[in-house]
Amino acid sequence: MPDEDLGPAAADRGLGLSSRANPQARMPLMEHIRELRNRVMKIILAVLVGAIIGWFFYARIWHFIQTPYCKVPQPHSLVAYAGKHSCPLYVNGLFDAFFLKLQISIAVGVILAAPVWLYQLWAFMAPGLYRRERRWAYYFVGAALPLFAIGATVAYFAMTKGIHFLLGQVPVGVTALITINTYLSYAGAMLALFGITFELPLVFVLLNLAGVLTHERFRKWRRMIIFLIFAFAAVFTPSPDPLSMLLLALPCLVLVEASEVFAWVHDRRKARAGSLAYPGLSGEEAARYGLD
Repeated sequence: MPDEDLGPAAADRGLGLSSRANPQARMPLMEHIRELRNRVMKIILAVLVGAIIGWFFYARIWHFIQTPYCKVPQPHSLVAYAGKHSCPLYVNGLFDAFFLKLQISIAVGVILAAPVWLYQLWAFMAPGLYRRERRWAYYFVGAALPLFAIGATVAYFAMTKGIHFLLGQVPVGVTALITINTYLSYAGAMLALFGITFELPLVFVLLNLAGVLTHERFRKWRRMIIFLIFAFAAVFTPSPDPLSMLLLALPCLVLVEASEVFAWVHDRRKARAGSLAYPGLSGEEAARYGLD
C-alpha cells in the first residue's frame, strides 16, 4: 500500500510493525490532550524566556519603537517644556508604565520564541496530514512569514509620514498630548495592515492552486486588481501624500504580478499534464471535467 494511501503522515515515516498495527496513527483523546498540554507548556516556557530577555533590553526596544514618532517635528510648546531633542509620550495611570513594560516584554518574547511555538504547533498537527499536505504547509508558512515581515518593515518606515499628517490636523492653539497606548495602537494597526496586505499574492496563489482563479481570469481582471490595490492604499494609509500610498501599493503590485506569473506557469503545466494524460481532450476540457 503506498504511503499516500495510509492516511496521516505518521504512517509514511517507516514505523515498522507499529505502523502496520495502527496504519492511521490514531491516538486516544486523552493522549492528544496530554500531548497538547506538553507542547503548550513548552511554548509558554519559551515565551517566558523571551519575555525576560525583552525585560532586560526594554530601553533599547522602546527606543526602536519610539523612533518613527521622534522623527516628527514636535510642537514648540512641548519642545520648550521637555527639551529640544525630546519627543514625549504620556501615560495617564500610575500603573500604565509598568504594564507597558510588561506588554512589550511579552510581545518580544512571542517574537523571539517564534521558532519554538511554530515548531510545536507543526509537530502537533503534522501527524494528521498527508505528505502532500505537509509539503504545501511548508510552502505556505515559508512564504507567509517573510511576506508579513516585509510588510511590517515597510510600515515601520511609513509610520512617520502618517504621524506627521495626523498631528498636522491639530488646530492652532491646541497641543496634542499623545499617550503611549494611543501610539502603540496606531503602530500595531499599521504593522498589521501592511503585513496582511502583503499576504495578498499568497491568497492569489492559493486560489490558483485550488482551481478557483485561473490565469485567464486573472488577466481579464488585471486592470481592476491594479485599481483596487491603489484605491486600498490611498484609503487605508493615514497620510494622503503619494509617497505613503506608493510604499504600500508598489510592493503589493510587484508581488501580485509575481503571483500572476506563477498562475501562468502553473496553468500551462496543468494543461500540458492533462493533455498528455487524456489525448482526446484538451487541457481546458480535462480541467473542466475534473480529470487533471
